Amino acid sequence: MAVATEAQNSTFISVSSSDLVSKWLGESEKLVRELFELARRSKPSIIFIDEVDSLCSSRSDNESESARRIKTEFLVQMQDVGHDMDGILVLGATNIPWILDAAIRRRFEKRIYISLPDTNARKDMFKLHIGDTPNNLTEEHLRELARKTEGYSGHDICMVVRDALMQPVRKVQDATHFKRVSGPSPHDPNVHAHDLLTPCSPGDPGAVPMSWLDVPSDKLSEPILSMEG
Repeated sequence: MAVATEAQNSTFISVSSSDLVSKWLGESEKLVRELFELARRSKPSIIFIDEVDSLCSSRSDNESESARRIKTEFLVQMQDVGHDMDGILVLGATNIPWILDAAIRRRFEKRIYISLPDTNARKDMFKLHIGDTPNNLTEEHLRELARKTEGYSGHDICMVVRDALMQPVRKVQDATHFKRVSGPSPHDPNVHAHDLLTPCSPGDPGAVPMSWLDVPSDKLSEPILSMEG
């Protein structure tokens, strides 16, 4: 996260609302209290709460007593009642700010709108999430992915890439035929092996009917990530 990178001299505490919600009576308020106590002990510090709307949505007649107590404790901590908040910055992220409890929304002094990533940003996100994973994607492929994902958030793109990274695994598990290829040894990339096995179509030259369970782990050459699927 950019804030964590920029605030290198501060303690950065990142939590999601699910980290602060417990099924045990009174435990959620305790977790909220301990979060702020940790921030005070570690000043200067930054508390980042993702999906803060799940924790602090607008009050209603249908909400549980537990939800009301969590909001009350959060307000107590944010209002600095009997506590020292100097040197502590609280950040909250939400996709639906309009459902936040009005009293809690007022405690956040600034509201910053972050728009969805544009085409260039989406291309960079694809490249970032793919990282060093073996692939044959070109810059044009990345631009095509960026064009096709207009309206996607950073999280959406992360999920798309995460699913795509399972593509080679699915190919191996679903394969009914393998063929012999040459390439870097799975256990030592510096060694070039000539007896590796990789998934293939039944009609490929040299295709041998077998499943991935028949392939020794040191002979498996996984397909690389590609646009073909």
